[in-house]
Amino acid sequence: MMTRTCSEKIIQALWRSPIAMMAALPLWATPPAEIATVRPELATLARNYREMPTPARRTALESYAKTHSGETNGALARLALGVAAYEQRDYAAALENLHGLAAKLPRIADYVAYYQGAARVEAASELDAVGPGLEIVHSDDPGSPSALPESPLAGRAWILAARALKPSQPAEAVRLLRAHYAELPEPEGDINLADCYQAAGDLAHAADFYQRVYYSRISGDAATRAAAALLTLKDTMGAAFPHPLPEQLLRRADLMLDAGKYVEARREYEALTGQLVGLPLEQARVRMGAADVLRGNTVAAYPYLRGLEISESEADAERWFYIEECARRQKDEDGMMAAVKRLGKLYPHSPWRLRALVSVANHYLVTNRRAELASLDQSVYSDFSESPQAAQAHWRIAFEAYLANSPDAAGLMRDHLQKYPGHATAGAALYFLGRMAERGEDYPSAAAFYKELAEGRPNTYYAVLAREHMAGGEVKGAGVSAKTAEFLATIRSPVARPVPAEATAATATRIERSRLLRSAGLADLADAELRFGARIDAQPALVAMEMATAAEAPYLGLRDMKSLNSDYLNLPLERAPQKFWKLLFPLPYREQLMTSAKAVGLDPYLVAGLIRQESEFNPEAVSRANAYGLTQVKPVTGREYARRAGVLRFTNRVLFQPAINLKIGATIFRSMLDSNNGSLEETLAAYNAGPNRAAEWRSWNTYREPAEFVEAIPFTETREYVQAVLRNMDVYRRLYTELNR
Repeated sequence: MMTRTCSEKIIQALWRSPIAMMAALPLWATPPAEIATVRPELATLARNYREMPTPARRTALESYAKTHSGETNGALARLALGVAAYEQRDYAAALENLHGLAAKLPRIADYVAYYQGAARVEAASELDAVGPGLEIVHSDDPGSPSALPESPLAGRAWILAARALKPSQPAEAVRLLRAHYAELPEPEGDINLADCYQAAGDLAHAADFYQRVYYSRISGDAATRAAAALLTLKDTMGAAFPHPLPEQLLRRADLMLDAGKYVEARREYEALTGQLVGLPLEQARVRMGAADVLRGNTVAAYPYLRGLEISESEADAERWFYIEECARRQKDEDGMMAAVKRLGKLYPHSPWRLRALVSVANHYLVTNRRAELASLDQSVYSDFSESPQAAQAHWRIAFEAYLANSPDAAGLMRDHLQKYPGHATAGAALYFLGRMAERGEDYPSAAAFYKELAEGRPNTYYAVLAREHMAGGEVKGAGVSAKTAEFLATIRSPVARPVPAEATAATATRIERSRLLRSAGLADLADAELRFGARIDAQPALVAMEMATAAEAPYLGLRDMKSLNSDYLNLPLERAPQKFWKLLFPLPYREQLMTSAKAVGLDPYLVAGLIRQESEFNPEAVSRANAYGLTQVKPVTGREYARRAGVLRFTNRVLFQPAINLKIGATIFRSMLDSNNGSLEETLAAYNAGPNRAAEWRSWNTYREPAEFVEAIPFTETREYVQAVLRNMDVYRRLYTELNR
């Protein structure tokens, strides 16, 4: 009964404003009198001091701690001072502030203990006390009434304990880390294990673990430390120094290639050709050419790769893939297809053949070469049926059949639903099956397809269209076909997790701990606590709501919600509270948005949906294409439209001002909408990919309805963008009915 009462309080608090939450924290097993005294000003003082540790800010926080010394607030202020001192490497001050806090903050005693241990290790002081002091971090005995939940700091605490043991008992430090190896965060676990092995005089194992770090990381402190340690060990050990494995040597060069460091990667591969033999040697030689291809130097790569003599192996398959890429980039279609055919003959099931098929298919897709595309798509889903690319390839075949009114279109779409029910294209298949049924005057079947779509994938673009068709015409009163419903019952559609009506004890505990940390200005630790809880024992939707409500800006809260609620598009609105949805679909700058939209005759819901997709309501957003602010306006375009929008003095910086960005963005979109005869779909495609591309795509076919044009957009990013904005618009309309007033 007590657990249920606390859980109900947690849920109620989740749907209040952040300040109200702070004033009425329903903390698990904490006296209500103390809870009510936790004030948001403490969080502000602590956060400001951590961000800019000036003497004045430290004095203000110390004064707060002294004034509230007998309360939870005072202990939290001292925790903030201790953590800040540790971050500033003032370990003596950290220990002074953290002393005795574990007893005053029992629900987050593991955090106190961890920072005490960390300060002692860094200061090389009281090392004997580190291990015993960290025992509470690993104390999760469910039978103990005061037990803490599993701590996010547990793995790092083992590393601290080992570091404390290393000077006097290095062999024991090694044993400790090996015993808890699976819990250690990497690369910190391996680098510290290597340090301990070295201190214990076991240089062979030390070299092994330093190599694990060095050959799996190309940047960061651990990689730098490992590189320096390996140089020392090589000099010390001489002939006994263990040579790295060929796989390790290649991995480091591959990491450089993956990171876009093409010149460095090529140099690394070239150096390896004198050290490797067999398949690794051939892979290094091929990847020298790959580095040139990826940095755009196909003039050098093409003849180099064609001239390489490689045995029949995956290295040769990789070579033919990059030969295909050279040919494609040089617009040599004969050479491109010759490479694809060679892969099909020699390496029919190689992942390099799959990559080549997908690459060439995309080439034909964006150039509207449908016949060639169909052949490649057929190979992808026939020969690589379990690959992630198979669903999209199969869908393109089915949709092309639909556009051509092929008699096998319905069968292909039904087959697509059965094979790929969880793929994003399944919603499109349901919709277009419904449209075919409508055209065939089989209205009950159409109703069944639309109903499945609207109920099973309710917050998607095609669900919006399905609801429109269900609301009017012959479908509205048709009833549902039992035969079609029977077929749909065989489809394993994704099922969204409903948002729980109440918190479990584990969730309540995680939220309590996060709020204590957040009250101390330790928002980063609070969010890490919640994310850890979502992975281990807490309810993701509820901890996401907690994080999002406490976030410093709506766009940050939106990102938190997305990251922990990946299936929300399949969740009906009524299966979660409005607070959940409004955190996922926030509407800051509401008045400015409404004013700007209505001034140019745009639907405010449309503008909100566009901004959510463009910038997530981050007014300081800057895209890779150098577009600014809420509506992502490029400065040159903003200058062109500024006067038309009533902005008389324009600078690039004004695009970061929400009111001005909204005015200019709405004016630009209105102009583009007029240019496209009021077509939202074409305008959105042009807004994302550019007017010329959108016009070209429109000319590829005679589309019977906008949805056909949207589904035919060859750029995945643009197609998904158009669908997302229109879906967002629908959700905003259903959530914020007050905008109609």
